Amino acid sequence: MYDHRKLGRELGLFDTDPLIGAGLPYWLPDGAVVRHTLEEYIRDAERRAGYQHVYSPVLGKRELYEISGHWSHYSEDMFPPMDLGGEEFVLRPSLCPHHALMYRSRSRSYRELPVRMAELGGMYRAELSGVLGGLTRVRAIQLNDAHIFCTLDQVADEARGALDLIREAYAALGITPARFRLSLPGPGGKYVADPALWERSAALLTDVLDGSGVAYEAVEGEAAFYGPKIDVQVTDSAGREATLSTVQVDFHQPEQFDLRYVGADGAKHRPVMVHRSVIGSVERAVAYLIERHGGAFPAWLAPTQVVVLPISEAEAPQAADLVRRCADAGLRARLSGPEHGTLGARIRADRLVPYQAVIGPKEAADDLVALRLRDGTRLNALPSAEAVTRIAAAARPGNGDSLWETGI
Repeated sequence: MYDHRKLGRELGLFDTDPLIGAGLPYWLPDGAVVRHTLEEYIRDAERRAGYQHVYSPVLGKRELYEISGHWSHYSEDMFPPMDLGGEEFVLRPSLCPHHALMYRSRSRSYRELPVRMAELGGMYRAELSGVLGGLTRVRAIQLNDAHIFCTLDQVADEARGALDLIREAYAALGITPARFRLSLPGPGGKYVADPALWERSAALLTDVLDGSGVAYEAVEGEAAFYGPKIDVQVTDSAGREATLSTVQVDFHQPEQFDLRYVGADGAKHRPVMVHRSVIGSVERAVAYLIERHGGAFPAWLAPTQVVVLPISEAEAPQAADLVRRCADAGLRARLSGPEHGTLGARIRADRLVPYQAVIGPKEAADDLVALRLRDGTRLNALPSAEAVTRIAAAARPGNGDSLWETGI
């Protein structure tokens, strides 16, 4: 059983400092590599799925969140307003109001729909210090978020597409969902009061889940304040469950922000807003991945993908050249020379690196490399150029070590 807080610090991925504050972790170089690589994977997957990426500010006027409903339903989780020149601004608790305004910044035709707007953006939650911990409960969150503005007839297909994107990402990342949950409203006044819209939204999501072939549970009291949602749940090393990914149907905010599109009939119509997050909070996703893989990340996500190990100083020039060739191929490689200890000690120190490239006198003389996999497998010596090509192919998302298992 791994604890991401302990392992993350041991591996130099992230840490905290009381002068920065609780719930505000900083990312060290290797952690920043994991985070950046994960974010770029998500951006690329979204681009291929037809999303357009945007940026929006992390501040907004209090009035913005009064219109969206966050202030009346969610203000206890928001940071207090800041007075700037007589106007009140708040750190945003969500990206959706900003995206709604970006959608309505110009007129829209039905021919443009669906509009798929995605952002990896910052948001803030005023969590109490007693519940903060590691990367799973933080006050500053980098959210993988997207909002799809579409017609009612397009909602089911868009929600299905979002679920497909989530499952594709989970396969590449090695994430195993604990369960799928249809989150419905429960007793209490934290929800927008419009029974007809809730019923319509819940019916749409139920149809999507029924058609997806995944088992799910309907749970009351877990909906967002503006609508029901599909939650993809994961468990951490201690067996605690959390939501990683969501798909939500929202009729409320399009109404609040008076969003429109011009239909084929020339009249104005109201779009539906589908909220969708593939990996949710980047912090929570990385925490899960640290524990899931014990720090031995999939090759494409590993901070260092190749460590080059010359047996002695005599092979250092060839080792340095191999590091350069790896970098030219887009791989993250570094040199670990004899100044760091015996070969055995260096191999043990870098046991989590997917590929260890050993260069001795024979390899140096013939431009070869002897590869070791992190499971201890030793491969026959290969020409350096071929080794780099094979590693680069194997270190793509979803490939893992499969090319080595079948190719040598």
